[in-house]
Amino acid sequence: MKLFMASLATETNSFSPIPTGWSGFKEHLYTKTASRGEAGLYAAAVTCWRKMAEARGWDVVEGLCTYAQPAGPTVRAVYETMRDDILDDLRAAMPVDVVLMSMHGAMIAQGYDDCEGDMMARIREIVGPDAKIGLELDPHCHLTEQMLDNATAIICYKEYPHIDVVERAEELFTICADAAEGRTDPVMRDYDCRMMAMYHTPFEPVRGYVDRMSAMEGKDGILSVSLAHGFPWGDNPRCGTRTLVITDGDADLASQRAEALGRELWEMRDDLRRFPSMEEGLDRAVSMNVTPIVLADFADNAGGGAPSDSTFVLRAALDRGLKDIALGTFWDPVLVGMCMDAGEGAEMAVRLGGKIGPMSGDPVDLKVTVRGIARDAVQHLGRAEMQMGDCVWLEAEGVHVVVNTKRTQTFHPEAFENLGIDLSRMKYVVVKSSQHFYDGFAPMAAEVVHLGTPGAITPDFTIVPFTKRDSNYWPKVENPFAAEGAA
Repeated sequence: MKLFMASLATETNSFSPIPTGWSGFKEHLYTKTASRGEAGLYAAAVTCWRKMAEARGWDVVEGLCTYAQPAGPTVRAVYETMRDDILDDLRAAMPVDVVLMSMHGAMIAQGYDDCEGDMMARIREIVGPDAKIGLELDPHCHLTEQMLDNATAIICYKEYPHIDVVERAEELFTICADAAEGRTDPVMRDYDCRMMAMYHTPFEPVRGYVDRMSAMEGKDGILSVSLAHGFPWGDNPRCGTRTLVITDGDADLASQRAEALGRELWEMRDDLRRFPSMEEGLDRAVSMNVTPIVLADFADNAGGGAPSDSTFVLRAALDRGLKDIALGTFWDPVLVGMCMDAGEGAEMAVRLGGKIGPMSGDPVDLKVTVRGIARDAVQHLGRAEMQMGDCVWLEAEGVHVVVNTKRTQTFHPEAFENLGIDLSRMKYVVVKSSQHFYDGFAPMAAEVVHLGTPGAITPDFTIVPFTKRDSNYWPKVENPFAAEGAA
């Protein structure tokens, strides 16, 4: 058996002011040897696949593995060049029995609403009808017909935060290997839930729902079950939540189970988590007699395409006179360079945040002391190392801010601890993240509050300015099934 594998991933926020070009991909991961020891989320799958394939004595050919921090649509020439690089290596590797791809599922490029579907179709054209094609996706994906028509098996991570990338990669390999060796015949069917929501898996009722999904696998001919959450800020016709079931040769069973799971999710919709506004959340935090309280700046999450330099929470904290508060991470390579030049202990006037556009708020002027400097800092999401670049810790009279050079969301307390900040001494810790921070911060937090902040990825899904997705989804419409008389 021969395996070809590669990875091309980014999550596109159609409304982000930041274009995704070469620098976005090359600053994080851009290599054809990712499985030989590279760190990061999109090296984890290929590393797993190489290990499993070589254990079976398979030949392995590795193509390009690359990832860009989420932002606006990818420049057309950049996408086409990377795609064609992978396809050229696949042609050179032919014949192959299995192709495994690690992608995001919500990548949009100029001229391409569905980069993953485009890739699947072109791979299928090269390998023919008999080779098995596996696709591992982030659940915040647009599960499209072109993906489903051309892939043999698609699996989404089950957990949000995404701490199960390796486990899902192992499952995808096994399904495709079994199919290639003639033991199974994977058949996929999906169901449109007509919902737009955030499904935080550590919390009920989603925790129990995901556990029930997992319990179905390996029984009664069901090979895999996925929930595609959808990415609500990607302007794609298939944007929204879908259930996906893979069975061993039984299309009717796959359709029935996908629909049953979709209808179960629909019945849960009023129990899904809702977030207080920024001011309401801050009021709640101030009223609590526990520390530290972790506050999530939901809408300035770089992992959803936001700039990670918004000042709305910082300004509110300053206006309230809050002290012993740590905020991070703010993306500002220029300011980091200035502070590193000045050195630890330097006192200086800085202009922080508000640089990228209106969704970043207004800049904030502060007199700060440079308390710490960390070069080439790393934080973790599960087992994956996530690069932060160079970081500085700035303090302004009890307000502590982390600024860094690589735009990234805050995943782990390491984002602060790398610089020497003791979070146990803080009353409040504000993280620029929507949910991936939870696995790392929940163990040290007395309380966690998600804030419905202003910014580039608003949690109000009724006001996302779609141009390609219709408006027939909940909560935009109270009952999107009414037209067919099925609630």
